[in-house]
Amino acid sequence: MRVDIWSDVICPWCYVGKARFEKALGAFGHRDQVEVVYHSFELDPGSPRGVSASNLDMLSEKFGKSRAEALEMDGHVGALARAEGLGFDSRRPVGNTFDIHRVLQFGLDRGVQRKLLGAVNEAYFAQARNVFDHGVLTEVAAGAGLEAGEVGTVLESGGYAAQVEQDEAQARQIGISGVPFFVFDMALGASGAQPAELFSRALDQAWERTA
Repeated sequence: MRVDIWSDVICPWCYVGKARFEKALGAFGHRDQVEVVYHSFELDPGSPRGVSASNLDMLSEKFGKSRAEALEMDGHVGALARAEGLGFDSRRPVGNTFDIHRVLQFGLDRGVQRKLLGAVNEAYFAQARNVFDHGVLTEVAAGAGLEAGEVGTVLESGGYAAQVEQDEAQARQIGISGVPFFVFDMALGASGAQPAELFSRALDQAWERTA
């Protein structure tokens, strides 16, 4: 059985949703027979590459809030993240995620995508590291099992751009307009950072379809 998940690395709800899904998967009796693939989705594809800004400044400008209100808004999802045992730092930067998605596609190709995504999430949300910087991203990717020189080659060459674009085209075809979005065995869909119990039911239902 396969689970396909569309998400963006700057999306805190994707961060929480991943943790809840992984919790459900860990308790699933057939977990060793489940393939999990994360797909690219950009929340802000028009943001300039190579530039990062303050997450709180972005929220303040986007929603017309004061910085204190933006911090309170971000703190809401932060509390949910901490309830899942995750680190969360509102001082993190924001930026264009296309290059990060390219490296995640490379990680999928090399069989370390889930570990890599976990490492990027930890660096970004828990440590507020600037993962939009190629040097930082390469270091994180190397820590997750990729060869630093190969990551550098991917970043410099524009490699895996087609795979990112293909994922995003598929999302549009399916009608995905927000993330996280989970598709169980290409039959059952779930949107948002649902409780682990819902993901458990979805895994059970999808497994029954394959039996």
